[in-house]
This record gives sequence, C-alpha cells and structure tokens, in this order.
Amino acid sequence: MCGISGIAGLDNEIQRNTVIRKMNDSMKHRGPDADGFYIDTHVALGHRRLSIIDLSTSANQPFKDNSERYVLVFNGEIYNFREIKARLKDYAFKTSGDTEVVIAAFDKWGPACLEHFKGMFAIAIWDKKEKALFLARDRFGVKPLYYYDNDGVLLFASEIRAILASGLVSPSLNEHGLYDYLMFQSVVTPATLIKDIKQLPAGHYMTKQNGVTDIKKYWSVTDNISSIEEHSYEEIKKRVRDLLYKSVERRLVSDVPLGTFLSGGIDSSIIAGVMAETNTEQTNAFTIAFDEENYDESDYAELIARKFNLKHTKVLLRANDFLQELPTALDAMDSPSGDGLNTYVVSKAIRNSGIVVALSGVGGDELFAGYPIFRQFGIFKKHKFLFNNSYHLRNIATSAFATNNRNHLRLKEVLGLRAAEISDVYPFFRQILNLSDIKDLTNLNVSKDFKGHLQNILEKQRPFLNQYDTLSQVSAGDYLGYTQHVLLKDMDQMSMASSLEVREPFFDHDLVEYVLNVPDKFKMGKYPKALLVDSANNILPEEIITRKKQGFVLPYDHWLRNELSTFCKQKIESLANRPLFNHNAVHNFWQQYVERKGNIRWTDIWILIVLENWLQKNNVQ
Repeated sequence: MCGISGIAGLDNEIQRNTVIRKMNDSMKHRGPDADGFYIDTHVALGHRRLSIIDLSTSANQPFKDNSERYVLVFNGEIYNFREIKARLKDYAFKTSGDTEVVIAAFDKWGPACLEHFKGMFAIAIWDKKEKALFLARDRFGVKPLYYYDNDGVLLFASEIRAILASGLVSPSLNEHGLYDYLMFQSVVTPATLIKDIKQLPAGHYMTKQNGVTDIKKYWSVTDNISSIEEHSYEEIKKRVRDLLYKSVERRLVSDVPLGTFLSGGIDSSIIAGVMAETNTEQTNAFTIAFDEENYDESDYAELIARKFNLKHTKVLLRANDFLQELPTALDAMDSPSGDGLNTYVVSKAIRNSGIVVALSGVGGDELFAGYPIFRQFGIFKKHKFLFNNSYHLRNIATSAFATNNRNHLRLKEVLGLRAAEISDVYPFFRQILNLSDIKDLTNLNVSKDFKGHLQNILEKQRPFLNQYDTLSQVSAGDYLGYTQHVLLKDMDQMSMASSLEVREPFFDHDLVEYVLNVPDKFKMGKYPKALLVDSANNILPEEIITRKKQGFVLPYDHWLRNELSTFCKQKIESLANRPLFNHNAVHNFWQQYVERKGNIRWTDIWILIVLENWLQKNNVQ
C-alpha cells in the first residue's frame, strides 16, 4: 500500500526533478516508510512506501526488472502473487514480495498480466526500450489513479492533491463535476472536480507512447453473465462459502500486524468470524462507540468479540472529540465526499494501536441485497407496465406538482423517469440533492435534460445489466456507481490519511462474479442477506442476524444542529458567497434544516459543508 506519481513529456530536466519531488512529498501519509525516484530524459517516477509484504529495502520502489528494461511504481497488493510467481519459472526472482511479481508478469504477458492479478492496485510501468508508459487500475477501483494529459505532458498520481502540488495544473472547478458531486456526493469517473484532472476508470489501463494516449477496458462487472439456475441452494451456499473464505484467506497475507473493523452488523461480524477461524493468531477488532444510544452498536460488537475470542478495542467518540478532530479529518479528503469521516476515525484508532493492515466488511450490502434500494427497485420492476408508453402523459401529470415541497418534487421525479430500468431508476435512488435543489442553490448552467456521467455509464451498460436478475441489476449498478465513486474512494483516502491499509474481502472479483449470477430466489430469505448468512454456516449469533439494520453512521443529525452548528454555519455562509452559488437560497436551505422545515436531511447539508472546506483547502477557483 503506497502512493505513486509520475511525469512524462516534460522536457526541462531540472523542472522534472523538482516537480516529481513536490508530487511525492504531498503524499507522505500514504507511504511513511520510504520514498524513491526514477528520473531519465523521458519520465520521472515517484513512490511512497508503506511496507506490508517483504519489508526489506530490496523491495523498495521504483523497481527495475532483471533486464532493467522496465521500471515499476505500484500501489496496492496482489493477493495471489505466490501463485503467479510459481508460473514465472523463467524469471530469476530476487525478492519475496508481490512487487517483483508484477513487473515479471508484465514482462511475460504485457497488459494481459492484469487478467491474472487478484488484488487491489494502481500500476505504472515505464518501458525504456519502447519509450512507452503503461498505467492500470484494479477491477473495482479500490485504488485510485488520477491523471492530467494536456499539451504533450502527462502527470499521474494516487491523489488529486499530488497533481495540484506539481504547480503545472490550475485548480479550476469543473462545473459538470460539481453537478455530479451535489447529486451523488462524489464525482463520477472519468471526471473530477478539477477541470483538467481525470480518473482512470476501474478495470481499465492506459498507454502513452509517441504522444498518443490510448485507454482500454480489461474487465467490467457485466463481462461474465451466465446462468447457474440448475444449481441447488445447498450447492450455491457451499460455493459462496468457499469463495468467501478464500477471499478472506488471501487478504491475510502480510508481514505486519492485522486487524479488522467491527461494527456489530452482519457483514463486519462475518468477516471477523471468518478471519478468526482462518488466522493462526488472535484477531484484533476495533469498534467505535457513542454516548448517543441510538447510534451505538458496541454491545453487538462485544457479543461477536466474545464469540470469536477477538482482542476487542472500543473507541468512545464524543461530539467534542470529533469537533477537535474535524478539521484534520476534512483536510484528509483528497476528493470531497458526503461520507468517510467514520472511516477516518476508526482508521486512526487502529493505526495508533500499532496495526498496519485491517480487513473491512464493506461491500456486503451491495453484493447480498442489504439496502432498501434492492426492494424498492423490485417494486418498480413489478409495476413497469405503468411506465410503458406513458412518458409524455406522466410529464403532463407533473404539472400538477408546481410546488416547492420536497416530497412532491420527489414524486414529480418518479413520474418523470423514462422507464423502470436500472439505468433510469438507480441514479434516482442514489441521489442526494435533486435537480430542483441544484438549480435553486447554484448558478450552474444545467439543462433539464442533462443526465450526468453516472446515467451515461449505466445507459451504455443497459443491454448487459438487463441480463441479470433484478437484485443483481442493483448490485451491478452499485459497482458502476456508489461503491466505486463513494464507498471505495472514501475507504482509501480516509484510511491512508493514517497510513492504514484496508482490505475488502467482499470486493473479490471471483466472489462477486459468482453471486451476481445467483438467481434472486436464492438471495431472499426470512432475514436480511440470507444467502450470506446461510453460506457462512450460521456462525453468527441470532441477535446479530435478526437485529434491525442500523449501519455505521456518525450522529451527524444531532451534532450538526448542536455541537457542530457554529462550524457548519461558517462553512455555509462562505459557500453562499461564492459566485456559482445562490446566496439567499443556500442560506435559506441551512435555516430550514436548523428549524426542521422543508424535509432537509443532514446529508443535504453536510455535502455543502464538506465541499466548501475542500474548495478552501485547495484554493479552487
């Protein structure tokens, strides 16, 4: 787990030296153990190392292959590197970790090496012979990779702030990215909030040679659609169990201490249980506790800790403690997000305890239909006949809702959906602010028919998404949307702020590909995420299985109106004064929230506060 950076096409050698060091230094938190550089007449590569596997200095990066043709910088982990290494018999390995396996695999298979990797990664390889740069990102986008490609100069890095630190890119706001952020609490690939900085999409690789940039897909969540209808529930459970245990086992590969997030919910409890059964050492587990009883899950976490003999640490988080930590936590956001501070808090506690790697149960809800959106989309599909050939009639009906009531506006949006398809319905369910909110709060030039990046992505995938059963359509939509652009992005940036590596067993592509092809009838049961619970051989206590779903959420709604109200008001006033925002509308939005009017949610307010802090921090114009 590290941070990588690079430059290609910058002719001035002195400038190349200076810039790559600025970029690398801005990501010290991602790799406090070592830094390294490779600089020649064509490229400059930088690396920050967080030592996880093969702690020796011989595994430091940038790393050259035996022939010294290739130079590698690499962020992440290849969990099956030993299996791949055994197949590379012609290569004389000098190290025991995964870094050298990556470069040896590229030497043998070229870009096709990506098909062999099971892991999370962002990779950059310079081919000195061909004068070609190769960049790649893992299947789900667990590890970030940003780039600037303009006027013959290519910059890339694990963080936006590293590219801005180069001094070669103006921090100008991307208005379409702002639209994405306000609607979905994060910017959708390939855009970012900075006009000239982009994200390499998950499951893609890029080559840069002779001034030509080429981007290709090597994996998508819709690539492996097949039918397992003929399998029995017992066969399916066994297969899911085998894949889950294998996924956890892979993620225990480490030469440093490991731990796990434990919220007391189904997902984190199963990961902790499987980890305890698989790991030879006692498992370290960490839970955030609150004084506010409605948010505190620590009793359930303690139940799991006792059952599996975990070394359990509870971290009590009070509002005043959070207020003191808040500026640092917000500054840790390389990209603004409406979520993630909970990850920051628990990650910092884990790292302070001496743990360097932690497993997380994130992703279980998306794969095993744990969110209300799965049931809600099922209702849409059952009533899809209401949407057939009625679009214009429904548009006329919406004129009856000429009101500012947000509940009426939401109903108006439902009536305005073109079809009961996942590409139309999913963005509606995942939005934070709606189009009316955005038009009211901002001066963005957003047309009524503007779809945004997420809907464009989903529409391109529609023929493939529709081949899945209903629940898997939502899961696939989440992998193309929320998980990539919010969940995994937050997990990376907020854990790496404390130099903690987080591994997510539910984002194992073998497991995901199989479960997506499981018919709906095997996923629904008498309790939430029945397939997951049953596949884990009911290792969970009954109290965990049947408890009401809570989710690991900080008590924002209480804090924003009380302990954090002064901080929030300052940020709101500052944002309201920006030219792109409507001052009176933003101010009124805040007041309605404080006075509990207009159905304004804490999430609607919080994304504005986080945005303003990020704009200030990065001096974005």
